[in-house]
Amino acid sequence: MTKPLSPAAQAVLDAFLKAPMGQSHVDDDLIAVAATLRAAADQVFPVPNDWDKDNISEQGLWLLRLKRDQLIAIASELEGGND
Repeated sequence: MTKPLSPAAQAVLDAFLKAPMGQSHVDDDLIAVAATLRAAADQVFPVPNDWDKDNISEQGLWLLRLKRDQLIAIASELEGGND
C-alpha cells in the first residue's frame, strides 16, 4: 500500500482529477493543469484571513498576494482567460 498524500498534495490531485474535459487531449491537459495550479495556490498561498491580517506584516501580506496572483495568472493563461 502506498503512503497517504498530505492534505495539500491530495487537494492538488483532487483538483486535477475533477477538472472538466475539453475538446481535445491538449485542451483537457491544459484545463487540468490550470485546475491543479489553482489548487496549489490555495494550499501554498491561501487568501489571507483575519488572523493573517493581524499577525503578518504588510510586506508579508503583499508577498503572499503576489505569489498567489502569479500562480493564478499562469492558470488563467493556460485556460485562455484573463482571470
